[in-house]
Amino acid sequence: MKVWINGEPAEIDGANNIAQLAARYRLQPNTVLIEHNATALHQREWEERTLAEGDRIEFVRVVAGG
Repeated sequence: MKVWINGEPAEIDGANNIAQLAARYRLQPNTVLIEHNATALHQREWEERTLAEGDRIEFVRVVAGG
């Protein structure tokens, strides 16, 4: 299945939801915000949010500091 990740096309065969996609990219839940089709998701929504052809995903790294 082809989706867009951070503006780039990506094949994500085998990932059916946001949680599986995050695992594939080895993203730590406390260090990233994931947007699915312009909707920011809470980590508890990752398992429920299924992926479809053409979806747009944004990984936004959370950075703290001063």
